[in-house]
Amino acid sequence: MELASKYNPANVEEKWYAYWMDHKLFSSKPDGREPFTVVIPPPNVTGVLHMGHMLNNTIQDILVRRARMQGKNACWVPGTDHASIATEAKVVNRLAEQGVKKTDLTRDEFLKHAWDWTEEHGGIILKQLRRLGASCDWDRTAFTMDDIRSESVIKVFVDLYQKGLIYRGVRMVNWDPVALTALSDEEVIHKEEHSKLYYLKYKVEGEDTYAIVATTRPETIMGDTAMCINPNDPKNQHLKGKKVIVPLVGRVIPVIEDDYVDVEFGTGCLKVTPAHDVNDYMLGEKHNLPSIDIFNDNGTLSEAAGLYVGQDRFDVRKQIIKDLEAADLLLKVEDYTNKVGYSERTNVVIEPKLSMQWFLKMEDMSAKALKPVMDDEIHFYPEKYKNTYRHWMENIRDWCISRQLWWGHRIPAYYLPEGGYVVAESEAKALQLAKEKSGNQNLKIEDLRQDEDCLDTWFSSWLWPISLFDGINHPDNEEMKYYYPTSDLVTGPDIIFFWVARMIMAGYEYENKMPFKNVYFTGIVRDAQGRKMSKSLGNSPDPIKLIEQYGADGVRMGMMLAAPAGNDIPFDVALCEQGRNFNNKIWNSFRLIKGWEVSTEIETPDTAKLANLWFESKLNETIKEVDDLFGKYKLNEALMAIYRLFWEEFSSWYLEIIKPAYGQPIDASTYSSVLNYFDALLKLLHPFMPFITEELWQTMDNRKEGESIMFQNVLASDYTSESLLKDFEVMKEVISNIRMVRAQKNIALKDALELNVVGNNPIDSYNCIIEKMANVSAIEEVEDHVEGSSSFMVGTQEFCVPLAGAIDVEAEIAKMETELKHKKGFLQGVMKKLSNERFVNSAPAQVVELEKKKKADAESIIKSLEENIEALRNA
Repeated sequence: MELASKYNPANVEEKWYAYWMDHKLFSSKPDGREPFTVVIPPPNVTGVLHMGHMLNNTIQDILVRRARMQGKNACWVPGTDHASIATEAKVVNRLAEQGVKKTDLTRDEFLKHAWDWTEEHGGIILKQLRRLGASCDWDRTAFTMDDIRSESVIKVFVDLYQKGLIYRGVRMVNWDPVALTALSDEEVIHKEEHSKLYYLKYKVEGEDTYAIVATTRPETIMGDTAMCINPNDPKNQHLKGKKVIVPLVGRVIPVIEDDYVDVEFGTGCLKVTPAHDVNDYMLGEKHNLPSIDIFNDNGTLSEAAGLYVGQDRFDVRKQIIKDLEAADLLLKVEDYTNKVGYSERTNVVIEPKLSMQWFLKMEDMSAKALKPVMDDEIHFYPEKYKNTYRHWMENIRDWCISRQLWWGHRIPAYYLPEGGYVVAESEAKALQLAKEKSGNQNLKIEDLRQDEDCLDTWFSSWLWPISLFDGINHPDNEEMKYYYPTSDLVTGPDIIFFWVARMIMAGYEYENKMPFKNVYFTGIVRDAQGRKMSKSLGNSPDPIKLIEQYGADGVRMGMMLAAPAGNDIPFDVALCEQGRNFNNKIWNSFRLIKGWEVSTEIETPDTAKLANLWFESKLNETIKEVDDLFGKYKLNEALMAIYRLFWEEFSSWYLEIIKPAYGQPIDASTYSSVLNYFDALLKLLHPFMPFITEELWQTMDNRKEGESIMFQNVLASDYTSESLLKDFEVMKEVISNIRMVRAQKNIALKDALELNVVGNNPIDSYNCIIEKMANVSAIEEVEDHVEGSSSFMVGTQEFCVPLAGAIDVEAEIAKMETELKHKKGFLQGVMKKLSNERFVNSAPAQVVELEKKKKADAESIIKSLEENIEALRNA
């Protein structure tokens, strides 16, 4: 295969991805090999590739490709999530652009639009992942609302209901007034805001006095049903047993007592609005208070409010303050910082609201799922997330699983005409149960009304590792036995509660075992200012454009260089440029090697013999280091180890040592070794950079159709020599110092130098390499360094380069005298500062110390320059 003069990622990537797909090299079927299973965190069906996906899927691909190379049966299952709230919002917006409201449509009509949207957008992100090189088994692509997954979800709902774990009831929920649905606690983002604290005057009934209440939400006073004080609060003892009048509203409400009230907050008087605050709701339950729901689902005030009916809650806040002030019922307003809950999906302020919802009991499930993580049966990387997990699991609340949406899995509950309901997997089964429950054998399916709500999106994705292998519908099938539990899960720590914890719960509930063995938490991709990359901020590059500019391998490498597990990634496009440059380095190194003429007639030079022994030892050392780092999930460190091996050791040293003289051939034995080493380096790099490594591996030899580097493992041999590696580092440092002398003294590389070793030469076995790499004509041991030579230390060993005849003495003396004059002038300035008593006495101690250090450094340099000038004059 002819190798192009320049690496062109676009041609290479398209060619080899098609080759992998045509030969079904990503496909997996159960067999006798050890399985390695990864399930993709399903991206939203509406989504397109962003930098977070890039990072997450690059890491998954690295793990999968490495497992495949190790001879495991690697199975990476792709899929997408139906994303109830996000997708429904997109469809509603599109319909609105066409002048159609969701409320104008029947459920079936709306769902047709939703499926059209899904079919139009659903495959985009999965196609984009192919550009990245993702080696998924695409024939297994799943969707959380396909037939198998939908059947699984409904079956699990019915099962959990029959076990008494799912119940229906009116509870305080987080309400999204834009999406018009309940949200779980985990779908609420709390943001710190600078708001106001309003001090309102509640008249004490029968008295000319007022009780003062501090609140951030004056618009909810129409729902007040009590005032609460702490019984131990001395400043409010006079209110015990009294009643107060809600300002503007005129409703008389009792003063109740509870230790819950914080005596330090505001005035110690708390307005209790059971329908619109979680804590007030609990107080209301405890003290048997009525609840008045003053909000409509869309955040406007309802008829029950009596005032401001139909107005938006935030407009009411502005107006009610004016009205309270006009009525002399507002004492004062203070600036106040508090945390406000926002909907994760629509970014609007959520409204705590009493609502009839479906809930899943979590207490027993969470207890089962906590132990395996704390006992390291399931490993978290990094381990710090164990504490986050434990804290959440020990403080878990029942999961609100219903959503007031049409797009999603419809709750399989059917209401009877006379009241009550049944839960069943199908209409036929529901009708049978309804007849049994009601005793009415004449019931028809039309007489039953199915619940309008859908299940929370996460109720399908918590079954993902099981449902992907159809383990709910067909437990103990062949694929479940082989692929489950899965091996590694790669995800972000932001969904540790939404998804990771719940999958672990589902795993123990339905399989009585863990769903995965290891969880690798990625960090968040941030820009140079530390901000999370997002479309809304406009600070996130388009991943596909990055791939087009730098190549998939360049972008993958750029991402991974800055991606330690669990820590945020400070992304810079310069990293992708570094990745592209590395691709070019690999390509050009191979072109250099392939350009050499090979001879079977010449013997292997001593330089090459030593270099081969050294690089084999270095390669084996690195392979073992990479194995260890992969075992600890330190993937970025593994990449850096390989990067250094290729760029610094292989290209900068090994190839330069063995390189034949211009126009001369290389011996066949060394050439064979260099190809073997290059082959090993490609295999080490393949999980990180799949395209260029496949291209070059295929070019190195005649491969059979269907062969691929992705099935070739690289193993360390037993050969490593610590002493050889150590001596080589000393030798490299000697060569680098000689090169530095050349640079400082402007001595051309073509001009040979001598090297003196003061005392015994510790690396005389490597003289031949030093002579070749630094153009040294002779290396001699001397008792003391020669006058006029430039000396340097490597460790405790002194080396000297005699300069007589090698440099223009007068020019060198003139250069050093200029430097000497400058340093003396600098020293004079420092001395002037230090002789100034005012400066010494008033400046901070560290500033004075810094000046003293400058003085000592300048004196040392001056002494050295004077000695060198003297030596050159006497040489």
